[in-house]
Amino acid sequence: MRVATDIGGTFTDLVYVDDNGQVEVAKSHTTPPNFEKGVIDVIDKSNIDKKEISTFIHGTTVIINALTERKGAKTGLITTKGFRDVLEIARGNRPDLFNIRYKKPEPFIERHLRKEVNERLNYKGEVLTPLDNEQIKEIVEYFKKEKVEAIAVAYLHSYVNPEHEKQTVQMIKELWPEVAVCASYEVTKEWREYERTNTAALNAYVQPAAATYVNKLYNELTKFNTNSTNFIMQSNGGTTTFEESKKVPINMVESGPVAGIYGAAVLGELINEKNIIAFDIGGTTAKCSLIENGEVKVSTDYYIERNDRNAGYPIKAPVVDIVEIGNGGGSIAWLDEAGSLKVGPESAGAVPGPVSYGQGGTEPTTTDANLLTGRLSAKNFDYDVDLNLVRDVIQDKIANHFEMTAEEAALGIIRIANSNMLNALKLISIRKGHNPQDFTLVAFGGGGSMHAPALAKELGVKKVVIPIASPVFSAWGMLMSDLRHDYIKTYIKRMNELDLNEMMAQWDTIESEAYEQFTNEGIQKDDVVFQRFADMRYLGQEHTVKVPVPAGNWTDEQMHAIIQAFHQLHEQNYTFRLEDTETEIVNIHVTAFGKVQKPVIQKLERNTTLEDAKIETRNVYFEDPKGWMQTDVYKRELLPVNEPIHGPAIVEEKAAVTVIYQGQTLMVDDYGNLIIETGAR
Repeated sequence: MRVATDIGGTFTDLVYVDDNGQVEVAKSHTTPPNFEKGVIDVIDKSNIDKKEISTFIHGTTVIINALTERKGAKTGLITTKGFRDVLEIARGNRPDLFNIRYKKPEPFIERHLRKEVNERLNYKGEVLTPLDNEQIKEIVEYFKKEKVEAIAVAYLHSYVNPEHEKQTVQMIKELWPEVAVCASYEVTKEWREYERTNTAALNAYVQPAAATYVNKLYNELTKFNTNSTNFIMQSNGGTTTFEESKKVPINMVESGPVAGIYGAAVLGELINEKNIIAFDIGGTTAKCSLIENGEVKVSTDYYIERNDRNAGYPIKAPVVDIVEIGNGGGSIAWLDEAGSLKVGPESAGAVPGPVSYGQGGTEPTTTDANLLTGRLSAKNFDYDVDLNLVRDVIQDKIANHFEMTAEEAALGIIRIANSNMLNALKLISIRKGHNPQDFTLVAFGGGGSMHAPALAKELGVKKVVIPIASPVFSAWGMLMSDLRHDYIKTYIKRMNELDLNEMMAQWDTIESEAYEQFTNEGIQKDDVVFQRFADMRYLGQEHTVKVPVPAGNWTDEQMHAIIQAFHQLHEQNYTFRLEDTETEIVNIHVTAFGKVQKPVIQKLERNTTLEDAKIETRNVYFEDPKGWMQTDVYKRELLPVNEPIHGPAIVEEKAAVTVIYQGQTLMVDDYGNLIIETGAR
């Protein structure tokens, strides 16, 4: 039995697939700060035989939480003489250009814990100044007195030659075996001193917390007397072993959310949909990503806490290209100083939660608005719902200000939330040169199915897919994932001066390293698959474009095809091409997959009718046409296959609701997915 669990801001999700290909799901409340307890709770709630677990896959928010809440380890930094303040200097391209009171983000490592050492390499990796070992000993003694818990080592040009970093780490381990230590070359081999140093610093900052959490979770799992193989989801859309995850935990910064994106790509292949907009709405956030021709886009240009006023913190780790906003089921509706209605980014979370939970929540949320308008039913909550209290809170906090009814105010909350989500969807589609009409929207998470049909119609997307296990789809995506490692190395060469033998040697070295890593993880060489990419740009440019390149030795024809592919991708991304300008490679990128056996999804065998599936008819408050409408409500598990349902209608399942509007049509496909024709033109 394969089991996957995913920790969210509000709920911890579980999906398992048995040997017959049957999928079952469970949800339990997230239990901060002891997140492993929520994992065990949801396993208990699922009633599975724990000894039957053969593969366990986990997605966690521990890393991103430690960063955003500043709950990492006290960390020291050792760097090249003259580069102590690289974290402070950062970049000059601040987002809020005309704000004279702008302040740069505070480094995670205080200045008195950033120490310099005499050593220097040139850009070729040649030693100019040998490493001063005595200074390392002095720095370690100082860090001991300061009670540092983790140390990051980041030297100039170590991405070319990491020898000095290796020597430093070895000395620290000999002098102070108890401290957590990492070197920048272990985290990234890309250039850019600020980004690389910051990534190493943040990796060290979360390393003790990650190790503690993974060890706790492993100990809890061993109490079941299982012999399961255990994996953790990484930000690149693949998995790694528990042991490997503790070495470079920064690779788990978006561990949970990306699993759903990868799952959407797998589902797209199953139902023959190659172009997908993956859309995940949870209790706290909404996340979206674009999948083109079946390819999940991965980038190392990732930032935390970046917005239109804050430069954020760069992390040079492979992360699925994802846009995330603070809008979900628990997002709080509020009035700003000008009296305008806002929704999010603050969330009621799991505790106290929305007003409808009856756990002490006093602020109206998107969930409360959906309940008051009839989209959600009080009968499906885990709590006793006081609908009058929900109405009174929305009336008092929102409706009275606009001199309207509570139901009208609730509909306004939903519309504002939808507007926020629509902007996020536009960021990853229209604003990147893609026509939404060429894509199918795959919506999941607790709130995805409720909002997606309305959003898709407004965006111009003609088809929406609500997948099987949609409330816990990120966990489902983990079940379908392979082990994955991304190896990215800066290798700056002009295409017209490229030494192909040297180039091929670079690829071969990286792939040999990948084979060795997968062997340590128990993957056979025959089960390892490679994809190659080159980050390319026009000569004199700053930005690059990732270009797929062929395996094996390149011919002249292939070189020409690579350059033409770059021109095409550059025009798609930046609206122009420069055919007569020289091109160069900046980074080479190998994605290595360790293929594992995955469950086969069975087709449905269901002999039911719409009457069997119908639960009730209830009033639902719609915007178009505005007002209460008698709406049929169906149970998803009993819907017949390939039989259309015309909106307005509601389909309920465990922990999720699908809302079909007038003029839209829904059908269940052979695999149990809900296929919605939105009526968009």
